[in-house]
Amino acid sequence: MFTVIGIMFGGIAVGYLLRKFALLQKMGKTISYTILLLLFLLGISVGANEAIMDNLATLGGQALLIAVAGTAGSVLAAWGVYTLFFKERSRR
Repeated sequence: MFTVIGIMFGGIAVGYLLRKFALLQKMGKTISYTILLLLFLLGISVGANEAIMDNLATLGGQALLIAVAGTAGSVLAAWGVYTLFFKERSRR
């Protein structure tokens, strides 16, 4: 896990240093398509895994609970940040 995080931060550093190059400015769509392709390939590998498919009801329920809890936490955090830092307060 630390390897993945290290690689990501390394990419951030390289992107920051090379941010003025025009090629990097045009890579947004390419990156989006690459991520979509990776998600599709992940779906294929999950569909081909018998252990996952046999336990899909149990895993799906847990995944739904985690997704709902994560989304609710993100919404609450965003609301808190908006309220604290961006919402204009009335001056009386």
